[in-house]
Amino acid sequence: MDTKDHLLDCAEHLARTRGFDAFSYADLSKEVGIRKASIHYHFPTKSDLAASLIERYSERFLGQLYAVSEKDGTAGHDVRAYVDLYRQALAKGTQLCLCVSFSAARDSFDEATLARLNAFHDRSLAWLATVFEKAKTDGSMTGTLSDPETEAHACLALVEGAQLVARAARSEVHFNRAVTPLLDRLSDARPH
Repeated sequence: MDTKDHLLDCAEHLARTRGFDAFSYADLSKEVGIRKASIHYHFPTKSDLAASLIERYSERFLGQLYAVSEKDGTAGHDVRAYVDLYRQALAKGTQLCLCVSFSAARDSFDEATLARLNAFHDRSLAWLATVFEKAKTDGSMTGTLSDPETEAHACLALVEGAQLVARAARSEVHFNRAVTPLLDRLSDARPH
């Protein structure tokens, strides 16, 4: 692994476990075992680091969503997979999804980083709206609203908010309880 990737891995871990504002280049230097000057070579400012982190995380997360879409699953299956990605990112209450962590620290970011964060949310919402549109016809979800975009916004707010509450308690239990009403609406099987 090259130094830049190692820095991004360590910075992502620190941002997800401590929060972006709760670590410095000195902390990152200690974690990686290199001088701060070497970090500044790769990421001149912490804003540059943030932009690289969100870009890399977005591509990875959205790639996982598109992989879910490529399977011939129902909308119920896709929503369950989406919730599971957020549950896994929570790591039993020890960390947050990077985008949730960044959303909580939004006032610390420049406009370019916020634009990347908002683009992540927009792409995630577009994927979810497609899934909820499919739910209207495949019968894999009960109580689906007529507006898939509204369902998408509610779902995103649910999983990101549930992560924050679960992280504060350091317990996945809060996340699981929050998402239960949504998951109870799902059927992964196609109707006959």
